Amino acid sequence: MKTKLKRYFKELLYFVVAMTIFANVISLYKSQDLSDNPLEIRSVELLRHELYGIARDKPVLVHFWATWCPTCKLEASNIEFLSQRFEVLTIAVNSGTDEEIQKYLSSHDYSYKVVNDNQGRLASRFKIGAYPTTFIYDKNKKLVFSDVGYSSTFSMYLKMIWAGYK
Repeated sequence: MKTKLKRYFKELLYFVVAMTIFANVISLYKSQDLSDNPLEIRSVELLRHELYGIARDKPVLVHFWATWCPTCKLEASNIEFLSQRFEVLTIAVNSGTDEEIQKYLSSHDYSYKVVNDNQGRLASRFKIGAYPTTFIYDKNKKLVFSDVGYSSTFSMYLKMIWAGYK
């Protein structure tokens, strides 16, 4: 019995490692076309028409997502966790009105900062081709990391530390 469990655990471990490698290869491939320009956004209008200024002296995570994206839904709790600890700005693309996005956030108890990019203009500017897409900029707003697809909380947390977040 123990040998069987050991074998199943080993197979599961191999599967997780293989899927992680596969996901990272796909992310690397899809992120090649993304904009690698420094972050030029200094302030944005959030839902509820609040003006929000991006911190000048801290790294920032910019996350593009959509309410209709299944992978974004899986990753949303990771973004919520990170937004409680770091400078995080999220951009909801083609996801409806401010009220529809706010309803989605409220129904899941998410409180992260959201810009409604209902026309996809910001997504186009950043050359987004798939969702979710995450950019991490250092304190000088130079791009340090970009990921396409699901990213774990742990991975993004480490990348924010690497980017210089104190």
